[in-house]
Amino acid sequence: MTPLKRIALIGNHLPRRCGIATFTSDLRCALLAVRPTLEVPVTAMNDDGRNYAYPEDVCNRVEDQNIESYRLAADHINAAKADVACLQHEYGIFGGEAGSHILELISRIKAPLVTTLHTVLSEPNKAQKAVMGEIIERSSRLIVMASKGQQLLQSVHGVTFNKIDVIPHGIPDLPFCEPDATKAQLGFSGKSIILTFGLLSPSKGIETVIEAMPAIVAACPNAVYVVLGASHPNLIKSSGEGYRNSLIARAESLGVAANVVFIDQFVDQSTLMNYIAMCDVYVTPYLNAAQMTSGTLAYSFGSGKAVVSTPYWHAQELLAGDRGVLVPFSDTTAFGAEISNLLTDHARRNALRHRAYSESRSMVWTQTGKRYLASFETARGRTRPISSVPAERIPPVLPDFKIPDLRTDHFLSLCDSTGILQHSVYTIGDRHHGYCVDDNARALLFAVSLMKTGEQNLHDNLTSGFAAFVQHAWNPDTRRFRNFMSYDRRWLEPQGSEDSHGRTLWALGECVRYDASPQRRHWAGRLFAEALPVVERFTSPRAWAFTLLGLDGYCASMRQDGGAAQFRLMLSKRLHALLSTDNGDPAPWFEAGLYYDNARLPQALIVTGRATGQSEQVEAGLTTLRWLMRRQTSASRVFRPIGSDSFRIPSHIPEPFDQQPVEAAATISACLAATRVNGSREWPLGAMTAFEWFLGRNDLNVSLVDLATGGCADGLHRDRRNENQGAESVLSYLLGLIEVRAYKRTLTTDDLTLFANRDGRARPPNFIIQSKSETGSAPINISKSPESPFTAGPSPGRGQAI
Repeated sequence: MTPLKRIALIGNHLPRRCGIATFTSDLRCALLAVRPTLEVPVTAMNDDGRNYAYPEDVCNRVEDQNIESYRLAADHINAAKADVACLQHEYGIFGGEAGSHILELISRIKAPLVTTLHTVLSEPNKAQKAVMGEIIERSSRLIVMASKGQQLLQSVHGVTFNKIDVIPHGIPDLPFCEPDATKAQLGFSGKSIILTFGLLSPSKGIETVIEAMPAIVAACPNAVYVVLGASHPNLIKSSGEGYRNSLIARAESLGVAANVVFIDQFVDQSTLMNYIAMCDVYVTPYLNAAQMTSGTLAYSFGSGKAVVSTPYWHAQELLAGDRGVLVPFSDTTAFGAEISNLLTDHARRNALRHRAYSESRSMVWTQTGKRYLASFETARGRTRPISSVPAERIPPVLPDFKIPDLRTDHFLSLCDSTGILQHSVYTIGDRHHGYCVDDNARALLFAVSLMKTGEQNLHDNLTSGFAAFVQHAWNPDTRRFRNFMSYDRRWLEPQGSEDSHGRTLWALGECVRYDASPQRRHWAGRLFAEALPVVERFTSPRAWAFTLLGLDGYCASMRQDGGAAQFRLMLSKRLHALLSTDNGDPAPWFEAGLYYDNARLPQALIVTGRATGQSEQVEAGLTTLRWLMRRQTSASRVFRPIGSDSFRIPSHIPEPFDQQPVEAAATISACLAATRVNGSREWPLGAMTAFEWFLGRNDLNVSLVDLATGGCADGLHRDRRNENQGAESVLSYLLGLIEVRAYKRTLTTDDLTLFANRDGRARPPNFIIQSKSETGSAPINISKSPESPFTAGPSPGRGQAI
């Protein structure tokens, strides 16, 4: 298929004053930034016969009340031979009942239609539902900016899951900055600034914040509430400036007129971003819960601002997971308390700022442009629009992400008579960096996991080779495992890290439990017992966690070893005790920051507590895993592993890049361990969300996996994937794949029904597991909730980036 050449945008456009106009203009710029060779002509909606001074990219205009104008616009789009048309839909911008005139246009255009729905109603009236039904029928793809929109399309309109793309509202890509310089530029030096921006109308709830200002000024005397924006044109038309004047009068009556500044302007983006840059707290006190999208909320969040908002739909999603502060609708007291706290508690405010900025990087306009182009390509690939399907008629199986067959071609290409090479250059094994016990222990773990699940078996000589590498790594003089070995089989150190020692014990413990060879089980048991005691002197929490995972297997098979059982209790208590240690941060975590393989720490407490009957350890594991999952779930509801830029930084506000496969594998294991002790649906859904990261549901919408070979890219950079496919990455993917496939085999028909109908409504699943070994049986579905409950040396990422 030839590349897209021409995208026809349909919607409002600047200089018309409204959020849709700004969005359409920004979207056009984003598409051109990603693909400068595109032609992106705009068909702009005119209201009430007004004539705007449009830029030259607006090649066609539609008079909203003139039905013939819609027909002529369709003819114009067809004559231009657009590859795809993209409609920005909002009920109020088109003529006819419930905006029905737009149907005249979209019914005539020949190009595939992709519709961005800026509003999806939970209780549409008859006319609104009929118009929306026609738009859905005519559209090849539907785009919403929040998961709530996806949910409503499914539950209210019966739209199939695989017709909907969730693409968050785009934001400018600006550096994180402190507000003081911009305050000086705009004349607010020395002030603590609260900001609200947007077209003024009674639904914005600005009076709520004004009424909270006496309490705010009492706590922070230099506080100033800046209300930036002109009155809504429709409000001006009906009642002039009555609403603005009432707000001014209210501020005067409360004695805070000097602390409330009204700036009556419809500003351009550059000016808006300056005002956002200078504020300390951004506020959206809207009164209507059913608001699907707020561009001002997205922009302030993306600028790294502490946000206080009422819980309308967009704010609920974007600010979940400690990314902002939600207060009840019209609650003046709550607004006063929360804003005062943020203005006076600099540490809390800055923590929110950094978290918001970090979480929002996947929302920058260039990423939005890429996602729209991907949706356009998908739409163009369809020969006709997908019809909506009533919810009760949704078939039980709908393909989206298929859990792949198990392929080991690339894994085997990295193996030789010594063991598995650490790194690769693209897909070619890199002999320059040789081998390490970390990856050979992972390879041994992979081999015995295959035996455990019955998927397939590696050649016995290969498994023995990994075991031989581990045996050779053992240094009886230091009672430690060496780690790095050169390609010519020279050890490069007398002993490796504590973490590599613990990981090797983990592999040995699982070998004791699951290896099909009695001789290797006996060997693994003896070496495990010999290498265990030194761990008592270790200080690394990950080394403790890896060892506990190994003890889970060892103790299950060697019940006569009471010393190992006591060692396990001692080590698990030591790990658990870290949660009560004052490390300078109140977060429920084991350390002052996040590092790598984070999910292994809660996993170790969960599996150990389950095996030993220590319920408090199980609960601690679930609590910390839930906390971690919130930090590993982005604002756009995709899995976002803790980026390697966060490693060793004493903060619980993770950087989003570089993202490593080892984090996804650890999360899959931990969440599936949680399913065995806790019936909450969040855990299997968390595991599936993490697995989807491998297959392309990630910040860049890029698959890391070569399905033909089983290879896996070494991670995600900010702008691309790392094309190398080293041992750690491929083994992380394969171990995660084995666990997901094994979990599928435990599901009953009732389980599958629960996943497909987890909130009482029939809902199209999006996760299918298929295996060639199961020919003749129907694929099994595991749905990913659009309402995710998680709404935040020898080390990962050590390969060279390409």
